[in-house]
Amino acid sequence: MSDLAKLPVTVITGFLGSGKTTLVRQLMQNPGGRRLAVIVNEFGDVGVDGDILKSCAIRDCPAENIMELANGCICCTVADDFIPTIEALMALDPRPDHILIETSGLALPKPLLKAFDWPDIRSKITVDGVIALADAEAVAAGRFAPDVARVDAQRLADESIDHETPLSEVFEDQISCADIILLTKPDLAGPEGVARAKEIIAAESPRPIPVVEVAEGVIDPRIILGLEAAAEDDIDARPSHHDGADDHEHDDFESIVVDIPEITDPADLVSAIEALANDHNILRIKGYAAVTGKPMRLLVQAVGARVRHQFDRPWKPDEARAGRLVVIAEHHDINADVIRTALGAVRAEAAE
Repeated sequence: MSDLAKLPVTVITGFLGSGKTTLVRQLMQNPGGRRLAVIVNEFGDVGVDGDILKSCAIRDCPAENIMELANGCICCTVADDFIPTIEALMALDPRPDHILIETSGLALPKPLLKAFDWPDIRSKITVDGVIALADAEAVAAGRFAPDVARVDAQRLADESIDHETPLSEVFEDQISCADIILLTKPDLAGPEGVARAKEIIAAESPRPIPVVEVAEGVIDPRIILGLEAAAEDDIDARPSHHDGADDHEHDDFESIVVDIPEITDPADLVSAIEALANDHNILRIKGYAAVTGKPMRLLVQAVGARVRHQFDRPWKPDEARAGRLVVIAEHHDINADVIRTALGAVRAEAAE
């Protein structure tokens, strides 16, 4: 790449728990000959995703090329966070060939595209493409709304009624802005679930958009990198529920961070998370835990009541063996006392 060439940026967006971090990890390890840099924008106060990615850094994407923005949605903090971070990555020696931006699961991609029109960077970078990840099982089940089937029935019966929830709007905005949609976890959805998810996505897409099934983030980088979409020049073709608004709010969502000491049995933590999801509509829990007698850190990822966990890496000698979880829910569903009490039950058992 010459110094005069625009640096391509791929925006990776997607609903909560859709597999964005897994995809970025795969691209880091299989960059297709590119030297990558990564920006991780997290919702909450703990750098879980950034920590996960830095733990698998390689020569083509070293740890210094991975930057975290945890002060809020990057499309709302452009001047303070986004622009300086882009400039810092462009100043690296050697310069990255391609930048990946992993947005928060609650981010609206269109305001971010508008940020690329800022004078300081518009002549230096281009949006190579917007990749939207959609969890096949979650989409098929309508988890982006409390009761999607009922809402759809009401809307079909009376066009003047609009009961869309904030989650559905986020999902639709991400789909509408995408150049390619990756339908993740197809094995969990099954053939019927995948077909239903594709129907929903097609109904929400403002234009024909390729949909590719992806398991565990494994995809040929040639499919999603090098699209040359110049999305910043194609904003009008990407409709949003928030078109015409000066900004957008994330007040409908809230996150809390829960620190937990060592646990004795991961099954206890899984049970507590499942109960929270079922009884209190928790959308997402992600983070890690320390298990007594285990030298490896336990990575925890939950979408609703579906919990996945695995040991991802050894604890470092200077790390405190303690866990940290980010819990995300809609504002009216989140109760910090209830959540801390539920996870505290695991903590109490671990202390016995």
